[in-house]
Amino acid sequence: MPSLLRHPLACALLCGIAASGGLARAAAPAVVFKMPPLPPPAPVIEADPVVSSLPARESAETDSPTTTPTPVTSWLDAQIALARAGFSSGPIDGVGGAQSAAALRAYQESHDLPATGALDAVTRGRLALTSAPLAQLVLTPEDLARLQPLSTTWLGKSQQTALDYETALELIAERTHASPNLIRRLNPDVDWAEPTAGTPLVVPAISRLPKTKKAARIIVQLAAHTLEIFDADGGVIAHFPVSIASRVEKRPVGELHVTVVARDPDYTFNPEVFPESEEARSLGRKLILPPGPNNPVGLAWIGLDLPGYGIHGTPKPEQVGRTESHGCFRLANWDALTLLDLVWTGLPVVVEP
Repeated sequence: MPSLLRHPLACALLCGIAASGGLARAAAPAVVFKMPPLPPPAPVIEADPVVSSLPARESAETDSPTTTPTPVTSWLDAQIALARAGFSSGPIDGVGGAQSAAALRAYQESHDLPATGALDAVTRGRLALTSAPLAQLVLTPEDLARLQPLSTTWLGKSQQTALDYETALELIAERTHASPNLIRRLNPDVDWAEPTAGTPLVVPAISRLPKTKKAARIIVQLAAHTLEIFDADGGVIAHFPVSIASRVEKRPVGELHVTVVARDPDYTFNPEVFPESEEARSLGRKLILPPGPNNPVGLAWIGLDLPGYGIHGTPKPEQVGRTESHGCFRLANWDALTLLDLVWTGLPVVVEP
């Protein structure tokens, strides 16, 4: 649980990082991955020197605008365009899966299009790119300096200075909301075992969602494994895939409210919450784990008024929406940070079956 020593209002957290088997999903429209043309040398994305845990200063749609909006032609284009609009499909991988179809349906519904989840001609035209889908990012000495191995034990994690990224590939993938496999495919000549500072990388050009609207409510749909943020007019501000509790009795239904919002939380490991862990059974005491993207609650904690429940990030974004938690609502770190910018204490969170 995040002890949030800097945030005394935080409640106890009962969820964790243990996951059960994958859930069945309806088949999504199949679109073959198409390797896009490489972008020109500019713009270059550089790491933010002030807040190292946040995504880099990413290439916004206004950085290198095209003369006219360009209809998307592949799932890679679509996932990038959806992410720019606030409709997350999870890690961008260029493959149309269930989460991509869900994000596309949410986008279609919000734009008065038939909610098919398919990249039909009308949707491709509406979901247009106003700037190149890819940009270049330069791997910096600061990026490499922050990497550190992650202990395999709870005790070891509690003794680390931070639960930071282990590899440059992990850092770059999360910074650009992408699958590590996609980053590899876009950069086939990079030696990820021994990356060097100054290496230019081709990455999805993703910008943080502008704070143009105020959230009026959050709706979590348990069956669909989605979390959506609405404005006061009922419009969708953002759509995210979300992991929910593995046990039905730990899935609250009804209206909750945000009680605390914290960036870069630490985490209190309570052995009683992890009876399946041999180490937990032998420890017999709680541990404080330091902040970082590989913290069990990731880079953000949003506490709710039901004791033990919250919305938070995760060190394993590829599992979001596909595996389950001990009880909380789990998002990819980049989606949790976006949500953190939109929520406020007292914000209603409606959980639907």
